[in-house]
Amino acid sequence: MGRLGQGRARRAAAIAVVAAGTVLATPGTVLAAPSGALPPKQPLTADLGTGGAPCVSGDERAYVRFAPQLSARLYGPGGGQSGEVSGVRGEFEAWWQDEDGAEQRVTMTTTTKADTAPFTWQLPGTIPDETVISWRVRAVNDAGASAWSSEGAGTPCEFVYDRTAPDAPVVTSSDYPDDDTWTPGAGVRGTFRFTAQADDIVAYSYSFIGGPSKTVAVGTDGAAEISFVPQQSGVQILSVQAQDRAGNRGPRTDYTFRIGSGPAPVAQWKLADAVGSRSAAAEHGTAARSGARVTFGAPAPSGTPLTSTASLDGSGHGFLTPGTPVVTGTGKDFAVGGWVRPARVDGTRTVLSQDAGTGRAFTLGLTQAGSAPVWSFAVGGARVSGGLPAAGEWAYVLGQYDAGTGTARLYVNGRAVGEETAVTPVGSEGAFQIGRARGVQGYRDRWQGEIGDVRAYDRIVVPSEVKDLATRAATRLGHWALDTAPDGLAPEAGGGAPLKLGPGASLYRLDDPCDPLDLECGQDWPLEGDGHLRLDGVTGHAATDAPVVDTSGSFTVSARVRLTDDEPAAPMTAISQGGEHGDAFKVRFDPENSSWDLVMSHADEPGAPETVLRRIEWPDGNWGIGHRVTVVYDASVKQVSFYLDGVKYEEGGTADFAAAWKSTGGLQIGRGRTADGWGEYLHGAVDSVFAYEGALSEEEIRQLPYLRATSP
Repeated sequence: MGRLGQGRARRAAAIAVVAAGTVLATPGTVLAAPSGALPPKQPLTADLGTGGAPCVSGDERAYVRFAPQLSARLYGPGGGQSGEVSGVRGEFEAWWQDEDGAEQRVTMTTTTKADTAPFTWQLPGTIPDETVISWRVRAVNDAGASAWSSEGAGTPCEFVYDRTAPDAPVVTSSDYPDDDTWTPGAGVRGTFRFTAQADDIVAYSYSFIGGPSKTVAVGTDGAAEISFVPQQSGVQILSVQAQDRAGNRGPRTDYTFRIGSGPAPVAQWKLADAVGSRSAAAEHGTAARSGARVTFGAPAPSGTPLTSTASLDGSGHGFLTPGTPVVTGTGKDFAVGGWVRPARVDGTRTVLSQDAGTGRAFTLGLTQAGSAPVWSFAVGGARVSGGLPAAGEWAYVLGQYDAGTGTARLYVNGRAVGEETAVTPVGSEGAFQIGRARGVQGYRDRWQGEIGDVRAYDRIVVPSEVKDLATRAATRLGHWALDTAPDGLAPEAGGGAPLKLGPGASLYRLDDPCDPLDLECGQDWPLEGDGHLRLDGVTGHAATDAPVVDTSGSFTVSARVRLTDDEPAAPMTAISQGGEHGDAFKVRFDPENSSWDLVMSHADEPGAPETVLRRIEWPDGNWGIGHRVTVVYDASVKQVSFYLDGVKYEEGGTADFAAAWKSTGGLQIGRGRTADGWGEYLHGAVDSVFAYEGALSEEEIRQLPYLRATSP
């Protein structure tokens, strides 16, 4: 019985303590029944419990790490019939064999209670451990005693009291050894094996730094294995404890290993080859042969390291292939992705795939969901889809299969879209394809548009990598410091279009003398830099002659604003850009709600619907440095965000917005479009205006107040 044969001296002492406080019972004793009275009914085995566990015996017996409380439901002569309550006592009996083979038997009788009440016996912690202990119970009243619960169809209950914790487990891994070496790396699945010396281990509890505690059951050999995908490089510690069948956990083993950066792709083609090339050079893997209708030298997505891409015309000759498989084990972790710009989004169009006989092991591209196109990643017969493909718009798409969970994920522009989907991989030894997919009658579902920087991985691409791959750095289009305005023109720091000051707009500088009778003299202060723009709230404004940002694509616009009034009488626009009838966007102060609002118009039409993001804030009253207001539109996910002083609040911070339109008017400071023309003039100060093509990150937005006028 393993450890059941150990501890002779400890059990002998425990028996003496137990026996001193209990009564040795005489088996078979039955109390005499008064004439006409009935004894209680026999307890049922199903109504008995050992420390909350059912009454069991043999190989199913319970192992407990604390002396258990025994419990029973007892029945009077009426057998628990409704309306019949009887007073009974519970007589518990427990027994075991000591080291000499002699049976030890102890008993305890409760006070008289209604047979509807629970009857319990808390065993003392001095009962012998590592020994099979049996117990039973019967009900007793003045008329006599019931049969023992173990008699007839019943059976004794058994348990083993095990208070000895197991030894510390041994942890090993050939993938990530604990030997001070750095092993690649992030995204690479590793296996860890746990073993222990004891023969009663049922599970191991384990956790990684920064992760939750989990439990894994042992195999038939008493060992267990887990797999782990590191999400980042660095030093990691795996902590493991062995757990026996009584629930005891032993000392912790800490296993330290070092994770390097994720390995390079198994295949990569930038597709930035020279015009006229008939093959694509491989950064990793084998060069890809190109069809006759592949044109190199096509545009690349701005804000990325790519200098050019390949354009495929959607015909039978518009494809590239290395002629060999790239994903060599579709039943293992893999990921494929690249930059794409569809010229058409109708039908089904393939970016990447791999042949599997007359079919394909996987496809990445776009398909149709109802009447709308969606991005799609299919593995075997299952598909995950989502996102909003748009003709002429760049997107980074990546499909990934996780062998650990057996699921596929789809990422568009660095974000997971659709639902994680269970898939059954298909074996594949066919060639990898760019721009087409294999069908029964040949290749089909051809791509029309641009493709760049195609990559394939034989590991998980962790979320931070996906985000980095999809990141497009924003490009500064303008920074107006508003420190000077020679001839009424506030220059752009990089030599771009200036802001032209209109009537009612003037530049304030700290070193300029002011009229002592002017109430603002002596209390004004530059918001950022050496000066700022003052606006009178009547006609004051500044503007560029032409649009600065393309409001139909991703953009960021930011400005520092301070209100002169502490109780503004009407809405006032700080910054806007629009068209003939309305503003594509504007940031204004709304005195009715005492809030800064970002207003996005759905069309350049009178009375067009608007999406509004709002942040409650008191007016400045011409004190302090005001507030930095920032609007960010991310066309890749069709979302608009509003930041106040570098913070995007959970409420009123972000909204879906799929109605972006291209504005034709210049960037406006201090006014916006209304139903009656120009209006909502700002009474206050504006400083340090920024405009970017692309969506700045939250960290970049927080850095805006600290950027020098000449910084990029």
